[in-house]
Amino acid sequence: MSGELTQSVIKRIIRQVGLECAAHGQSLSETLVAFMVKAVVLDRGNDFNMDLILTENDMQDLIQLCVTRLLDTRNPSLSTIKMQVYFDMNYANRDELLSEQERVLEGKLAPVVRDITARGPHVQEEMENTYQEIVTYALLRSGLGSPTDIEAVREVTAALQSVFPKTEMITFISLSKKDKEQQLKDLAMLVSGIRLYNKQCQKGGSSIDDLPDILHEAIPSATRTLDERLNSCQLLAHRYTALLESMQEEPRRYSQLSAFKLKEALFNVRQYEAFLCILQSNAITSAQEVESLDVQFEAAMMVLKNTLQDKTSIESKEVFPLFMELSKLWTSYQDEMLLLNFVTNMADNLQQFLEIQSQLIPEEMLTCLLKGVTVKSDEERIKETMGTRVNVSDFKNQEWLFPETTDNFDQLLIQYHGFCAHSIGVKGITLPGNPAIGILRHKEKYYVFSSKEAAYLFAQDPDKFIQLNVEKAKKFAELILLLELRHQFEYLVPHAQARNAKKGSMKPPPKCDSGTQTDTHILPPTIVRSYEWNEWELRRKAIKLANLRLKLTHGMQTDLSHMRRDNFTQVYLPKDVGTQTKRDNSSNVPKPQIFLKGLRGGSSPTTHMVTVDLTRPVDET
Repeated sequence: MSGELTQSVIKRIIRQVGLECAAHGQSLSETLVAFMVKAVVLDRGNDFNMDLILTENDMQDLIQLCVTRLLDTRNPSLSTIKMQVYFDMNYANRDELLSEQERVLEGKLAPVVRDITARGPHVQEEMENTYQEIVTYALLRSGLGSPTDIEAVREVTAALQSVFPKTEMITFISLSKKDKEQQLKDLAMLVSGIRLYNKQCQKGGSSIDDLPDILHEAIPSATRTLDERLNSCQLLAHRYTALLESMQEEPRRYSQLSAFKLKEALFNVRQYEAFLCILQSNAITSAQEVESLDVQFEAAMMVLKNTLQDKTSIESKEVFPLFMELSKLWTSYQDEMLLLNFVTNMADNLQQFLEIQSQLIPEEMLTCLLKGVTVKSDEERIKETMGTRVNVSDFKNQEWLFPETTDNFDQLLIQYHGFCAHSIGVKGITLPGNPAIGILRHKEKYYVFSSKEAAYLFAQDPDKFIQLNVEKAKKFAELILLLELRHQFEYLVPHAQARNAKKGSMKPPPKCDSGTQTDTHILPPTIVRSYEWNEWELRRKAIKLANLRLKLTHGMQTDLSHMRRDNFTQVYLPKDVGTQTKRDNSSNVPKPQIFLKGLRGGSSPTTHMVTVDLTRPVDET
């Protein structure tokens, strides 16, 4: 809550309302009282101004209003709120219920486990007592009989001795506590598997209930009962809806009937229907699980029979896993039995919240009022509108989704529990929405409608109709849970904010995910790095400094180094350039032809040699 209505004031009001109701003989839970306080404050008709500090008179008025509404046993709205609170406080899904059951079982077995694991017996008599406690643990853990049943104790003892003889107790005692606990669980599963196998072979197991047969009878019976109750409440919801529509068309005909009370009765039936659908879904899931378990259990038993057939001895590593698998499957049967009992009890306890219907409008009176009125079921209403759908071209700024154009169309999270988003705020009735008409996506939320006309009206100004639905939920507090509007009512908006809002819109304050990052060390570090805690380290440093006092530092410069300096040179990078300097050529020169004449001599005593050059000129070649 906002404003000056602090937590201490709220607790005081809730406590005072609870005491007032108890004084009138009504013992109510704190959750129910808190919800009613919230509902009374939300209703604008009660005119609680939360911008101001609540005076003592305001608090007394609030307390009296809450007490009056909580003590009105003929109020359908109160019955619906009680139903919602009961379901919210008692219902748990499969995983939560099984986890709670495991926790409870561990709590019951804790003293036995503690006695077994904490002992370190060395005397024969103490070992016998510890062994008997292991037998008790195996019997309690499996749930296959009672420790007071002598025959069951004998069967467990015989099965335990076949896998864990008393001579193994010395080894068991030497184990750690964790290993002891694990071995106890394994032994309990082995013993259960052996007893189940013996029962199948008709060699014992008379104290073991035949859970598969029990479930095969109980599940159809429970499902049938749920179907009958669901059909009955759906028929009542259809008749109330038809009557309310007729009252809006002919108000004079039903002048003696309160439309407000009739709407509360309709919401009561719709909430009961929603809870029954959840329980029916759980029963169907259990039926599917049992069918699967039947196949697995039969297969596991067949494998075990084939493994042990005509064998006098067999290795433990081969047969022990089969016994443990058999035990796990039987535990699953027990879980399904627990879940079915839970569903049945929840359905029976919800029935009390529907008794107000017969007091409000008796069957004869309702039949008389419906003369000449056509009562349509939800399926018939949806079937009538199957041929119509929204024309997307009529809307430029709205996004419409259809089955053939949207992936996972059936998995979309529809607002208002699948009811028509237009009829709730305008007519105050819950009509089933038809997704085939088109699903409107507005601000990342999805809305369905009961007719094409309702879809067009809503799409013209979605925020307006959404706010109308919120206002309707403030008037009928049970709609907060029925229409799944919890996220919009986690706080209370001051009336001043509502008056100043445009078009009567009351929007929650904007929220966003944000993150910040700060320096690891904001202030400068103050760590003294030279600090030493070791006295010997300080001594070593002192000696080092004393030695340095006798040292000198010399520097010199040579002829080879005193003229050196740092130089920098910048050059152009080489370019890829190519040149060609050679060429191929040829020429044809004349062949020299030179002849010498007179080398042989002659008649004269002297030789006369004549040179004849017959080489052709170059220009003639």
